[in-house]
Amino acid sequence: MIAIIFSFLMATLMCFFIIRYSHLHTHVTTDPIKGGPQKFHTHPTPRIGGVAILVGMIVSTVIFALQEKPFVKEMLLLIVCSLPAFLSGFAEDITKKVGATIRLLFTMVSAIMAFLLLDVKITRLSLPIVDNLLSFIPFSLVLTMIAVAGLSHAINIIDGFNGLVSGVALLTFTSLAYVSFKVNDSFLLFVCLIMCAVIVGFFIWNYPNGMIFLGDGGAYLIGFVIAIVSVLLVNRHSEVSPWFPMLLVVYPVWETVFSVYRRFQNKKPVGIPDALHLHSLVYKRLLQFLVGKKKAKIIVKRNAMTSPYLWMLSLVAIIPAVFFWQHTVILFFFTVAFILLYQWLYFKLINFIFRQWLIKRKNLQ
Repeated sequence: MIAIIFSFLMATLMCFFIIRYSHLHTHVTTDPIKGGPQKFHTHPTPRIGGVAILVGMIVSTVIFALQEKPFVKEMLLLIVCSLPAFLSGFAEDITKKVGATIRLLFTMVSAIMAFLLLDVKITRLSLPIVDNLLSFIPFSLVLTMIAVAGLSHAINIIDGFNGLVSGVALLTFTSLAYVSFKVNDSFLLFVCLIMCAVIVGFFIWNYPNGMIFLGDGGAYLIGFVIAIVSVLLVNRHSEVSPWFPMLLVVYPVWETVFSVYRRFQNKKPVGIPDALHLHSLVYKRLLQFLVGKKKAKIIVKRNAMTSPYLWMLSLVAIIPAVFFWQHTVILFFFTVAFILLYQWLYFKLINFIFRQWLIKRKNLQ
């Protein structure tokens, strides 16, 4: 408990000092108002909140060491393995010159390190032919690299609005903590609780007013830890279905898969950001109609109002995942159902079919 409290306090204080003294590092760490299709804030904002997340993790590890916890070595190795992923994102945060491909490669390096040092390996997916192939170590390594790097990048993809990633991550880590508790895995339980603590320490500064951003470093770090806990939970405990973590993260994963497909279909570069993600459509079409679009205060309000819609969407997957964490067939059904729901919502927003319903509703009020 002490480690959790101190990690929260450290993350909170780190965010405070980054914000308080942002004028000293504005030219290096600040996200400008303009400069890309996914810029929806109204003032230059420091984007190195990931530093607070990492420092909070380090502080908790030091406290665990002082308490002589049996999983100190695992916690330390987790931090060491996460560094290539975090540093590649952090380098992008301060230079704006590190492309998505480079970040993915460094995250794959982190995955290889975790595979070798923490036994983080995908060994089953409850798919007979694939499970047989996963007994072949090189195949397991490649799939683990793709899954870990892919999820880390997916978390970064949805990092578009105040509180979106941190809210989704809190829901995810809380769910992973619950199942870790059910299977008596103290290491994974404490990792999840520490991550919840440091994310809350960041969240209170990020939501609703966006005083600090996670940045690529923070998003990649959070995504990497979610991936590691997910793989270890399934690998260590046979009663946990591999479709439990898959359903937990289906929102960011499918957002990424569909974005790649959409850009390929439109003959656009896969690695170039655009404003056609689901969260962007909620902001630009649904909330623009409900709230307005011109004044700065309204822009801030719309930014903050966007995330709760996506939190609720995430809960559509997370709630059944928690209830049915042992039941593969049910989890698979809900995964498919979520994907269909996502596509239905996406095309409703794209085609403005929501607009008529909203007009009618507004006239009735």
